[in-house]
Amino acid sequence: MNSSSTRTDQDPRVRVLEAAARQSLHAPSVFNTQPWRWRVTGDALELRADPDRQLAHTDPDGRLLMLSCGAALHHARVSLAAAGWAVTVERLPDPSLLARVRTTGPADLDVPAGRLVDVIARRRTDRRAYGDRPVPEAVLARLGDAVEAEGAQLHVVRPDQMPMLAVSTGRAADAELADPAYREELHHWTHRPAGSGDGVPAATAVRPSPRRVPLRDYAPGGAAGLSAGTDFDRGAAYLILFGDSDEPAAWLRGGEALSALLLTATAEGLASAPLSDAVELAWPRRMMRDLLAGIGDPYLVVRVGWGPDGELPPAPRRAPADVIEVVDQSRGLVRPVPS
Repeated sequence: MNSSSTRTDQDPRVRVLEAAARQSLHAPSVFNTQPWRWRVTGDALELRADPDRQLAHTDPDGRLLMLSCGAALHHARVSLAAAGWAVTVERLPDPSLLARVRTTGPADLDVPAGRLVDVIARRRTDRRAYGDRPVPEAVLARLGDAVEAEGAQLHVVRPDQMPMLAVSTGRAADAELADPAYREELHHWTHRPAGSGDGVPAATAVRPSPRRVPLRDYAPGGAAGLSAGTDFDRGAAYLILFGDSDEPAAWLRGGEALSALLLTATAEGLASAPLSDAVELAWPRRMMRDLLAGIGDPYLVVRVGWGPDGELPPAPRRAPADVIEVVDQSRGLVRPVPS
């Protein structure tokens, strides 16, 4: 290795940006597609969408792809803040370059960010049934504050709105399962090759059971690896994440807010599970907008509550070398990071 590449590898900014990109590999994504790529270049970390990982049928507009990439962006941002680095973020909602995170120098350690970073690796999408204990209003308020800090908003579904949420979600799920193209896409992402590091394997799927709001069946006709448990989500809170507009820049910010919501919920000891069924088709998305009384555009529904005991298996994750690359500016070379 020559001296120029050695200097690049030893640059503390490169190391910290690479570490932030590695943390982002834990971010949630639709069907666990992990549709993002990172490039470390000098003092910047560049986020790009991976169009080959977009769900062409389930997510033709790229709404869920952008939310997923936004979640990865937030994971990287809080990792840098917790490591004591100040950054600027330029959001460019073009798939070829969604955002550029640039380090501007050392900063005081961000204690709240450190609290979120501490739970990144242990956050799970928990599709099991939650218990009867309600989520305290103070906790819901803190979740709302976390979302608003990222430029989005949160609506707690009221008891009188629950029937509409349950019916629209259930009917949307039935409509999708009746569509051969959806079933093919679902099968593709639930039957991934060994070592692919993505998708929703049967081991992490939950067997169907009575719920207040139906959950997606990731193993229709198959053998899901997890039981829902003995509870029925009676104490669960259902949250609609929404924003002021329905366009790519807002979806990206919505994904950052989603990450803030899920990490804050985990830090509060809550289980959580995003529910995208209710926004994947146009007509249930309109019903979610009605639940918001027309004040915003819905991006996602999230269920939070007190989950059952027992650790969940981790979701597969892609290898860093498949997602992150570093530019050696002195030599004009691009290399993958070691896994």
